[in-house]
Amino acid sequence: MDGFVKMASLGEVPPGSAKEIEHDGRIVALFNVDGAISAIDGICPHQGGPLADGPVEGTCVVCPWHGWQFDVNTGKSSINARIKQQVYEVKLDGDDIWVRVS
Repeated sequence: MDGFVKMASLGEVPPGSAKEIEHDGRIVALFNVDGAISAIDGICPHQGGPLADGPVEGTCVVCPWHGWQFDVNTGKSSINARIKQQVYEVKLDGDDIWVRVS
C-alpha cells in the first residue's frame, strides 16, 4: 500500500471514539463514527487544540479548547468556510487501520 502507514487497529478506535496518532512529526486524528473510520489533521488551526480529544456530534468534531468545529469526513469547518483540515485517505486491512500520509 504505497504511501499508507499502519496507524492503529480497529480495537483501538471503537465506534464513537477517536485516537490521536503522531507520525513523522504530524498529528493525525482518527475517528470511528458508526463503524466508519476517518482521519484528519489532528491539530486545530485556531490555537493548536487536540481535535481527537473533542466531542463528536454526528460527523462533526468540536475542538475541546475553543469550540471550533470540523467535519471528520471532509475536514471542512462549520464556523468558517475558508478553513479546512487536511483529510487523509483511510484503508482497512483486516483489523488494521492504514492512513495515506504521503
